Parts: sequence; C-alpha cells; structure tokens
Amino acid sequence: MIKRTLIVGNWKMNLSIAQASFLVSKLHKKIAGHRDIEVVLAPHTLALQPVSLQIDRRRFRLAAQNAYYKDEGAYTGEVSFTLLNDIVHYAIIGHSERRVYFNEDLDMIRDKVSACVRNQITPILCVGETSQEWSNGESKQVLHDQIVSALSDLTANEVAGMVIVYEPQWTITTFHGRPAKPDEVKSAVDFIRKQVSELYDDTAAKHLRVLYGGSVDEHSAGSYLRVEGCEGVLVGSASLNYQRFAAIVDSAYRKNRERADSDAKRQD
Repeated sequence: MIKRTLIVGNWKMNLSIAQASFLVSKLHKKIAGHRDIEVVLAPHTLALQPVSLQIDRRRFRLAAQNAYYKDEGAYTGEVSFTLLNDIVHYAIIGHSERRVYFNEDLDMIRDKVSACVRNQITPILCVGETSQEWSNGESKQVLHDQIVSALSDLTANEVAGMVIVYEPQWTITTFHGRPAKPDEVKSAVDFIRKQVSELYDDTAAKHLRVLYGGSVDEHSAGSYLRVEGCEGVLVGSASLNYQRFAAIVDSAYRKNRERADSDAKRQD
C-alpha cells in the first residue's frame, strides 16, 4: 500500500470566520489536487463548521485542534469528539502547546486518543521532548513514555490507521527553539516506529504514518519530507499564508515525483 504524504496546517487560535473563509478560497486556487498528497486544514473550533461547508472535500480534509474526551454530558464550554465526527476526519492530540499551557498529562492524552478513535476520527498524536529533556539526553525515554501511554487502550489495527507527529518543543518558535536537523528527525522517526513495532507488531508500525512538526516552513519542508520514513509535516504559522502553505504542498509533490522517478530507474 502506498501511503499518501500528509500535509497538516494548524491554524491555532488565529483568523476570524471571514479571514478563514478568505484563506480557504485562496488555497482552492493555489493548491492543485494530487492523488498522492493529502492536505488537512485545522481551523479553530468556531471556524470548523463554516469551513466544512466551503472546502472541496476531494482536495482538503479537516482536523480539530482539540476536543474533550467525554462523549457528552454536563461539561460547560467543552466540545466532544462525538460532536465533531461528522465534520472532521482528524484531530490533533497532545500538541506541545496543550501539554505546556493547559497541563495535559499522559492520562489526559491517552483518554483523548481513545475517545478520538471511538468516534471514528483519526488521531494526529504529537509527541516530543522539552529543551531540558533533550539537553539531559532523555529524549528516547520521553518518547517511549508518551507513546506507550497514549496508545495503551488501542488495538494494533487502530494504531496502524493513526498518525504520530514528532514535535520536539526545543524546535518550536513559540518556545524560542532552533530548527531540527534532518538526521535528528530521522533518528526520532525511526525510534517512534520501533516503539510501535515492539508494542504491537511490524504491520502496525509499517502502516502508521509518522510526520515531523516543529516550525516547519516553505524553506525547511523539503529537507524534512526527504527524510526516509517521514511521511508528511505538521505546519504552524506558515499555514496561515496561502502562498507559503502552497509552497510546502509543492515541496511534497516534487519529493514524490523524485521518488517515483528513482523507483522507475531502478526497475529499468
């Protein structure tokens, strides 16, 4: 099975409804549909419904940035995965900003992953270490703990269908980070897949899509997309600009064409 490259634009807490609509109209004109690339937009909750009515679902899919793990009940102000399952295909869970600013711990993230799957939404699970953990050489232990906990309620088949993003906090502009090097990304991507293989089996690890996210922009996306085993990117601020985001999608398209040409030459 050939996995489609996944490009996810996380708009975070930005754009009014009108601004979101304007951005979508620009993206429709700028980004062509590619069979081997899946483009996902993640507006804030208020914009999800109007954007869902505007997008061409043959070319774009939607993701929620967050949801509550209870399906329904007296939880004032919360939105559940149950309420989102006819709007979104994906949901971002465990993003570094949720972990840092909203104190989401391993148990909370595990419950959100389970609720996401229970409601037929594909989790985009973000994992990654802090600057301090990275400096202390604790990266692999942190990734191990985050993965084991988040996936603990899932079956092998459910894990095979989800997405995991390596999103180290020490690379994120919000936290004054520096860009990760491609070899650092490869090491983490390989480790994530190894953990899934050990927890479940090689089939789950093979079918799982592993992405990179950490201040990805139109200049760096190509180098990360060329990392073996990295099957897409999670984009933050660059996804708010249609030209920059379209350039990232173009990078994915060029990478896929290069790989297809290389495979064809080997077969000859």
